Amino acid sequence: MTVDGVEPSPANPDWPRYSSRPFPAYRFVPGNSPHPRRNPQGHSFGCPEPGPAACRPEEWFRSEDYRFGIDLYNFAYWWECHEVFEGFWHAVGRKTEQGRFFQALIHLAAANLKRFTHHPVAERSLLGKSAHLFSGLPDCYMGIDLAELRDSLTAALRQGFPPPLLMTLELGREQSPRN
Repeated sequence: MTVDGVEPSPANPDWPRYSSRPFPAYRFVPGNSPHPRRNPQGHSFGCPEPGPAACRPEEWFRSEDYRFGIDLYNFAYWWECHEVFEGFWHAVGRKTEQGRFFQALIHLAAANLKRFTHHPVAERSLLGKSAHLFSGLPDCYMGIDLAELRDSLTAALRQGFPPPLLMTLELGREQSPRN
């Protein structure tokens, strides 16, 4: 159940950006706005699907596509974020450690969209899948403190669902995106 023309708002509009790419013209919510790829009025109509190049986990900071995916997530472009991370998921291999990481991010973005569209059962299921996939990964992975994110997901599943969890990328001087 959604309201025509309404789209999600970022939990914190002052959150830092990690890429220089402009955001799409609108946040796609099924039933609220033109489908980005299939509708001629969609913000990505006629554009190729995201096909980001795989990057090694320790070189995540060099990937503008990855950093843009995190920006999309943090600024409530959850459908668009899902598209970027799905491209990575295919590029790195679905059954790899990195593939599980991207699948967990996909589920997390989809859970936020389900929350926005008032589908709590689907939201809870997707959060649980995301938490399960994150559980087998190192505490810090591709710039994200997964230990903290896992704790937040566990709390959300136990106590109810907070506003969307935001992700901070740990950019050190040696990991400047411009290197």
